[in-house]
Amino acid sequence: MKEIYSEDRKKCKLVKAKPETVQFLLNYSKSLKITEAEGLKFESNLN
Repeated sequence: MKEIYSEDRKKCKLVKAKPETVQFLLNYSKSLKITEAEGLKFESNLN
C-alpha cells in the first residue's frame, strides 16, 4: 500500500488558485441552501 501512494505523489504537482476564484467559490457556498423534505434533497441558490 505504501508503494502505491508514494508513486502517485511523484506524478502530482501543486497548483495555485487565483484569489478571485477562491472568493467566488466561498461566496457561492455561502449562498447555496440545501433543503431536505421527505427523503429528497433540494438545492437552491439564494442570489
